[in-house]
Amino acid sequence: MNGILERTLAILELLAAHPEGLALAALADRLDIPRSAVHRLLGDLARLGYVRQLRDFGDYALTTRLVALGLNFLYSSGIVDIAQPALDRLAELSGELVRLAVLDGERLTFVARAQGARKGLRYDPDMGMDARLSCTATGQAWLLTLDDETALQAVARQGFGKPEDYGPAAPTTVGALLAALRLARERGWAGVSESAAPGMAALAAPIRTAGEPAIGAVVIAGPALRMTPERMAALAPDLLAVAAELAVASGASRLFHKPPA
Repeated sequence: MNGILERTLAILELLAAHPEGLALAALADRLDIPRSAVHRLLGDLARLGYVRQLRDFGDYALTTRLVALGLNFLYSSGIVDIAQPALDRLAELSGELVRLAVLDGERLTFVARAQGARKGLRYDPDMGMDARLSCTATGQAWLLTLDDETALQAVARQGFGKPEDYGPAAPTTVGALLAALRLARERGWAGVSESAAPGMAALAAPIRTAGEPAIGAVVIAGPALRMTPERMAALAPDLLAVAAELAVASGASRLFHKPPA
C-alpha cells in the first residue's frame, strides 16, 4: 500500500469499523504502513476535521464529518424517500431487520434499513458496510443474477469469506458456492444460515427489472433461532414483492441508475 490516497482511505475504512477508536500502532500494524506515515496522515485528517484523538496521546477515532457526508449524499440521492416506506412495511411484517444494499461496480453497500424486532434478540449491524459476496445472502442475491463464470470472477476478486471472520457455514470452495447459487436461482432469492455471522440467518432478493442487470438487493436478517428455513420460505414472497416494487421505483434516484453493461 504505497499511494497517499490509498493509505488515507484505508485508515478511514479501518476506523469506520472501530468506532471506539484505534491506537496509532494498531492502525500501522493492521494496514502494514510505517508508523511515521500513519502519524502524518492522522495529523492531516485531524486538521481537516475527519479524525480526532480521544485523549492526549490516545486512540484515534472518526468524527461525524464523514458520516455527515454520507448521509447528505443518501438524502440528496432520493433513495431514502423511495425505499424507506417499503423497507418499513417489510420490517413490520417480518418483525426482523430489513436492509437495502446498492450495487456500485462489484460492491454491495448497505444504505438504508428498518428494524422490525421490538423485543428479544435483535440483529442490527453498522450501516455503510459492504456485503461479502460469497457468504452473505445479499452477496449471493446479486451473484444469482450472473452466470457462474462471472460470479466466480467477482468472488475471486473480493475473496472468500473465512469462517473465523464470518460464520461457520460460510462457503469456502467453488463447489459449495455454486451449489448455493444453483438453489438461489431456482427460488429467485438467496438464503443463508450462520454463514455471514454465527447464529444469524438471512434471505435476500436482487432488485432488477426484466432483462436488466441487478442494481441492488433487499434483505431480511435475524437470529437463526427465528429465521428457520421454513420461516424464510414463508417470508420470501413478501421479500420478492418489495424487491420488485423498488425495481419499478428505481428510476427516480440517481443512486439506482443502472450500471453500464
